[in-house]
Formats: sequence, structure tokens, C-alpha cells
Amino acid sequence: MISRNFKNVLVVSVGFLFLFTAYGGLQSLQSSLNAKDGMGVASLSVVYASIIVSSMFLPPIMIKNLGCKWTIVAGMVCYVSYSFGNLYPGWYTLIPTSAILGLGGSPLWSAKCTYLTISGNSQAAKDGGRGPDVINQYFGIFFFIFQSSAVWGNLMSSLIFGQDLNIANIPEEQLIYCGAADCGLNVSSSNSTTTTRPAQELVWKLVGSYIGVGVVAILIVSVFLDNIDREQASEFRGNHEPFGRTFLATFRLLRDWRLVTLIPLTMYSGFEQSFLSGEYTKNYVTCALGIHYVGFVMMCFGATNSVCSFIFGRLARYTGRAALFSLAALTNFCCIIGLLMWRPHQDELAVFFVFPALWGMSDAVWQTQTNALYGVLFSADKEAAFANYRMWESLGFVIAFAYSTFLCLEYKLYILLAVLLLTVVTYPIVEYHEHKKPTPEAKEAFLTHVDTVQTEDNFIICQSKV
Repeated sequence: MISRNFKNVLVVSVGFLFLFTAYGGLQSLQSSLNAKDGMGVASLSVVYASIIVSSMFLPPIMIKNLGCKWTIVAGMVCYVSYSFGNLYPGWYTLIPTSAILGLGGSPLWSAKCTYLTISGNSQAAKDGGRGPDVINQYFGIFFFIFQSSAVWGNLMSSLIFGQDLNIANIPEEQLIYCGAADCGLNVSSSNSTTTTRPAQELVWKLVGSYIGVGVVAILIVSVFLDNIDREQASEFRGNHEPFGRTFLATFRLLRDWRLVTLIPLTMYSGFEQSFLSGEYTKNYVTCALGIHYVGFVMMCFGATNSVCSFIFGRLARYTGRAALFSLAALTNFCCIIGLLMWRPHQDELAVFFVFPALWGMSDAVWQTQTNALYGVLFSADKEAAFANYRMWESLGFVIAFAYSTFLCLEYKLYILLAVLLLTVVTYPIVEYHEHKKPTPEAKEAFLTHVDTVQTEDNFIICQSKV
């Protein structure tokens, strides 16, 4: 019989699976589906800019007042609003709903990470195991289920858009503009190279389906997820913690040099995800094959990401984080070099799937191990730590989407490579320090039903034994 903590991990994972089946599918299509005047990419920039703003103050306030469960539900409602905005895409519908999504994004992810960390430490205390090992395992299970959302969301878009009778053939002369081709050609043609937009009825059918699965996600979490920190949230509201302390919790954690040193790693996660969903889908797949292939290619990314997330989550206890991060960095480095050299052509169909498969394997490491690393290093300040994670990752997204419309693809790949190399330099410093002076495990927080952990600046964090 599965434990209560494991059951909750499954509920959170399935809820996110349904929610990001919708959002992930829409994100992959934005640069191609709403390409006019760069509206799709602009909406994604607003999403992640809003996440940065919300990361500054909302996660600690919402989590400590509402608890993790209801913060997750509130964040999911914000995500579903973005799907409604895509029913009639325009500047007056996409931008406001993008801002709403962004404001709910950081609390959603911070609450999820906090919930999994609490559950992992609780189960480790109950079983007499190590907290970091259980946390790694729980994050691996989460991302195994969650990352498969890319498969289902993109399968829906490919099957629905595949019904379009007006699929255009890509002319041979257009291929010179695809990939990291001549910089001058790429920039000058970025707005003139067009793709046939699917029939509006098919767009409505797809977006309506996405709204449906988003609502299902909200119902799953609302009904089946245990409110494990209800007492802590109630106690926090009763204590009337000064607003300034909660508001500035995210920034106070920046006094920890380890978090500052992890900023390049965290930002790279945003850069590499935005490249695949925004640049690869548009400049390689849509340009050379057509928009109806985007879903199939991203399915390959999602399937590889999902399987590798599960494997790496369990493998980490034997290999350690550093070995997996090294594998991811080497794989991404080879992919970037390959994308700089490759000129996509319709006759090389298999190659279009090789890059997202390798990218998915690397992203599985960046996601599972970075989340777990934050949970281990900052176990006493989980809400603020994961808010920082979302803030810096989102900054990577914003920067990448911001220069998307005026830099040629070659330069974007060089920027991605530079951030990767910076990450390779800074991350080992934190890992070496953690190896020499391991962060104490938070088992003592679960020896009683409710324990209070006092931080150096008297910011109270309550944790519950489940």
C-alpha cells in the first residue's frame, strides 16, 4: 500500500500533467501560430516578466496564508485564463491573460516545490532515510509524469491541425532562411517568412480542448490533494507576521552566496527551454516542415524528458548531482554546435527529432536536479528559495524572448552557449562547498507534529509531520 506522502506526490504530478498539457501545447505554438508582429513571442515575454514580478513577493505571502494546496489551485486558475485568451488572440486578449498567468506562475511552482520537499522530508523521517534521497526521488517521479504533458499537449495539436486541408508545401527557396542560415537573410526575412495558419475552427477546437483539460487539473488538486500545511497556514495568519518580512523574504535569501552562485544555472534553465519552444519550433520545424509538424517534434522532446526525469531522479543517489549536470552540459554543448552547423531540409526528417530528444534528456537533468538542489540547500527557507528559482529562471525566459525578434538565430545560439559555459564554471563551486560542508538535513523538523524553525532574521517557517 502506498504511503500518504507518495499519494500526494501522484496527485500533484497528475494535476500538473493536465494543466501543462494545455499550457505547454500553447507555448510551443505561440511563435508560429501567433507570429504576426511577434505577438505570440511577446505574450510569452509578458508571461515570464510577470513571473519575475510575482516571484518578488507573492509566493511566501500566498503559501503562508493559503497553504500549498490552495496556492496551487489559485495558480492553476491563472494558467487556464491564458487558454481563454487564445480563443480570440489579439493584443488586448493575450497580453492581459499572459500577465495573469505570470502572476500565478511563481506561487504555483513555489508551492509545488515546497509541497514535494515537505513530503520528501516527512517520508524520510518516517522511514529513517535521508531527506535529499527521498526529495530527489519525489522530484523525479513528478517530472516523469509532468514532462509527459508535452507528449499529450502536442499530440492534441498535431492531430487537430492535421485535419487542415490547406497545409502548404514548403518551397525549396524558403529553406535558405531556415536554421542558423546567413545572418542577414535570417533577420530580414524573419517577419516576411510566413506559414499557413490553420483554419480558425481548428484553432477553437484545440484551445477549447486545452481549456477542458485545464479545468480537470483544478478539480483533481482541489478534491484529492491533502492540505498538509493547513495548521501552519492558520497559525501564520493568527500570528500576524509583519508584512515587510514576508514581502522581502525572497530578497533576503540573496544574502546567501550559494543562491547567488546558482543564478547562472537557474537562468540557463530558462534560456534552454525558451530556445526549444520558441526558436527551434519556428526556425527549424515550422520553417522547413510546416506548423503541423511542431506537435510531433515536441512530443519527442516530452517523451524523452519524461523518461529521463524518472531515471535521473533515481540514479542521482548513486551518481550524485555533479555527474548528471556534467552529462546535461556536454549534451547541450554538442547540440548547440550541431544546430549552428546544420541546415535543415525536408529530406532529413529524422534529424528534426534527434535534437529535441537529446534536448529532452538534458532538460530532465536541469529540471529534476536543480529543483532538488534548491530543496536540499535551502530547506529552512523553501518558499523564498523556490521563489528565487522561478524568478531567475523566468528572467532567462524574458531575456531570450525579448531578443527573439531582432537577433539572428546564430547569435542566439552563441548567447545560449555563453550562459552554458558560465554555468559550468559557477555551479561546481556550490557543489564543492556542499561536499565539504553538507547542509544539515531537516529531519528534526518532523519529530513532533508541528516544529518551528527560527531563521537568523526571525522569519518563522512551520513544518508538519504527516
